[in-house]
Amino acid sequence: MKILLTGANGYIGMRLLPQLIADGHEVVCAVRDSSRFSIDEELKEQIAIVEIDFLEDPNRELLPKDLDAAYFLIHSMSSSTTNFDEKEATTARNFNSYANATNIQQVIYLSGIVNDEKLSKHLSSRKNVEDILSKGAFSLTVLRAGIIVGSGSSSFEIIRDLCEKLPIMITPKWVLTKTHPIAIRDVISFLIGVLGNEKTFNESFDIAGSDVLTYKQMLHQYAQVRGFKNWIFTVPVMTPKLSSYWLYFVTSTSYKLALNLVDSMKIEVVAKDNKLADLLQIKTHSYKEAIKMAFKKIEQNLVISSWKDSMVSGRFNRSPEKYIQVPKYGILKDHQTIKVADSKKTIENISENWG
Repeated sequence: MKILLTGANGYIGMRLLPQLIADGHEVVCAVRDSSRFSIDEELKEQIAIVEIDFLEDPNRELLPKDLDAAYFLIHSMSSSTTNFDEKEATTARNFNSYANATNIQQVIYLSGIVNDEKLSKHLSSRKNVEDILSKGAFSLTVLRAGIIVGSGSSSFEIIRDLCEKLPIMITPKWVLTKTHPIAIRDVISFLIGVLGNEKTFNESFDIAGSDVLTYKQMLHQYAQVRGFKNWIFTVPVMTPKLSSYWLYFVTSTSYKLALNLVDSMKIEVVAKDNKLADLLQIKTHSYKEAIKMAFKKIEQNLVISSWKDSMVSGRFNRSPEKYIQVPKYGILKDHQTIKVADSKKTIENISENWG
C-alpha cells in the first residue's frame, strides 16, 4: 500500500515508520521541515518526503493522488498552553482538504481515551479532531489510548525522573486518579493491525494494557522494577500551576507540556473494553513489562525516538541519541578507575604519606 504518514518526525511516527517499511509499504512522510527529520540515511532512501505545514492553507498539489491510506499523528499539546486546541482543529480541517484530493480510502487517527463525563482541554481537543476527521471523504479508524509507556516517551521519562530524583514525594491529589497505561510496542501493533482492515473502518476503539492503575501505583511499581522503595504522600492544596512547576523543575518535560498534562491528569482515563485486541489477536503487556522493555532499549542504546524529537532543530542529521548514551535511570554518573601495578604497596605508601 502507498501510505501517507503525518507527524512522521514525532514520537509515534518515528516508531511506526520502520515497521511500515519492513512490511513492504510505500511511505510518504509529511513533515513541516525536512531538515528536522532525523532518520538514518538508509531509511530516508526508502521513503518520499513532502514538506507540509497543516496549519497553513492547503496546497493540494503537494501530495500524490495515488495514496491508499494515511496516519494522522499530528498533535500540538507541547507547543502551546492556550490555543493548542484551535491549532489541532485547523490542522484536522486542512488535512481533510488534502486527503479529499487523493484516493485515500482509510485514515487512522491516534486519539485519547474520552470515557469520563468531564474532559480536560487536551482530551476535548482530541475528541473534536475525531469529529472533524469523520467528515472527510474516507473511512476513519480511531484508536484511543491513555498513558503510553516506552523508552523516550514523555510519560516514561516523567515517571523515571520523579522516582529516581525524589524517593520521598509530596504529591498533588491527582496522583490518585486512575489511568490505563499501554506499552508503545502494543500501540504500534494496533496501528499496524488496523491498516486496511475493513472491520475497523468508521469505528473507534479504546486500546490499553492489562493494568488499571493510579498514578501513585505507577510510581510505586516503577520503583519495584528498579528494586528500591519510595514514599508518596498526597496533599489537597497543590494548585494545577504549582503542580506544573513541580513537574517542570524535577523532570525533563517542558513547562507547556507539563501544564497541559496536569490538566488531563485530573481526569480518569480508563478503557471501556479491549475488543480490538481480540479482533486483531494482540496480547497486550502489563505496566511493569512496559517499564522493563523500555529499560532494555535504553541499555542497548536503541531508543528509536523521543517525545522531544519533533521540537529539536536540524543541527544533527540524526537523533542526538545516536551520538550519546542515554542515561539509564535519568541521571548521568561519572565513574572513574585507575589501575595500579601493586595495590598492596600503593596502600602502604599512602598510609606512610598520611601517617
